[in-house]
Amino acid sequence: MVHIGAALSSGALFLLRGLAAEAGSGLGMSAPVRYLSYSIDTVLLTAALMLASMLHRVPLADAWLTTKIGLVVAYIVLGSFALKRGRTARSRRVFFVSALLVFTAIYALARQRVL
Repeated sequence: MVHIGAALSSGALFLLRGLAAEAGSGLGMSAPVRYLSYSIDTVLLTAALMLASMLHRVPLADAWLTTKIGLVVAYIVLGSFALKRGRTARSRRVFFVSALLVFTAIYALARQRVL
C-alpha cells in the first residue's frame, strides 16, 4: 500500500508541478515542492526495493519488472526535461505530455500485474 500511495502521490505532484510550470508559476520549482517531490520519490524507491525483496523478484529476470524499470527511467528523464531541462516552452510541453503517457503506461503495467 505504501508503494501504491507513493506512486500515485509522485504522479499527482508531477502533474501539478507541470501545470504550474505551464501556467508560468514558479511554485512547481520552489524548494519546498522540490523537497516534497524528492521525499515522495525516496519513499517510492524504498518501498519498491522492499517489495521486490519480499516477493523475491530479480529486476532483470522478470520481463514485466524489467519493462517497468525501463519505463520509470524514461519517466524520470522525460520529467526532468519537462520541468527544467527543455530548451523551449514547446519542447517542455512535449516532454511533459510524454512523461504523463509513460506514467500511465507504468500504472497500467502495474495494474495488469496485480490483477
